Amino acid sequence: METYQFVNEKNIEQFNQMISAKTRNGFVITEHNDKLPYVVLSKEKKAINHSLHLFLTCITFGLWSIVWIYLIITLSRKKNILVAIDEDGNLFEDKCLSKEN
Repeated sequence: METYQFVNEKNIEQFNQMISAKTRNGFVITEHNDKLPYVVLSKEKKAINHSLHLFLTCITFGLWSIVWIYLIITLSRKKNILVAIDEDGNLFEDKCLSKEN
């Protein structure tokens, strides 16, 4: 395997730890490259029980709607992220654009 100048053992270890943390958090590896250290991770959207949240909103006189709206915004779309090591040897994470977002 050919590696580049900016990749060393410390960077690779941090890279692997970040990927492990993301996969424990529900992300799945969809694309990876061994030559240039990067991984694209994806997390599917989660279903929201709207009838339960409507019931809770009615019982709390609308106060629960704040939580419900937050859940809709954060959980109802697919997330794709890129984890990589840049040319300076720094580990970074960035959002990926996709048609499904």
